[in-house]
Amino acid sequence: MSSRKILLVEDSTDDVLLTLRALQRANILNEVIVTRDGQEAFEYLTADGQYAGRNISEQPVVVLLDLKMPRMGGLELLQRIRSIKTLKLLPVVILTSSKEDKDICESYNLGANSYIQKPVDFDQFVQAIRTLGLYWLVLNVSPLGGSAD
Repeated sequence: MSSRKILLVEDSTDDVLLTLRALQRANILNEVIVTRDGQEAFEYLTADGQYAGRNISEQPVVVLLDLKMPRMGGLELLQRIRSIKTLKLLPVVILTSSKEDKDICESYNLGANSYIQKPVDFDQFVQAIRTLGLYWLVLNVSPLGGSAD
C-alpha cells in the first residue's frame, strides 16, 4: 500500500462508500482518510482538534473535496487551505454533483486544481476516478514532494 494518502472530504456515507469502491475498482490502493465536513478536514490538515499530535509533515498527495457539507462547506475549506503557506500548493480536486456555474467559477477562483462532476453511472464514475488517480497519483509532479514514484 502506498504511503501517499488521499484525503476524501465528503459528508454523504453513500458517496464515501461509492468513492472508496470506485478507487478500489480502479486499482488505486493509496490509503484514504475520510473526513465528514470541512471543519474536520481542516483539523486533519492542521493537526488540530481530534487530530492533534498527527505528524503534520505527512500531508495527503491530493484532497478530493465535496462542496455542500455541514459546519464548513468545501469552498470555505478551499479558501482556508489556500491561505496557509504550508498548504497553499496542496492539490485540491473538487469532486461534487454540483453543476452550478457559480460553484465551478468560485472553486477555480479560490484555487481548485480541478473540478469533476460526479457521474450518475457507476462505471463512468470508476473511469473518472481511474483517470483522476492516474494523473494526481502517478503523472503529476508535486512541488510538495515530487512525483508518486
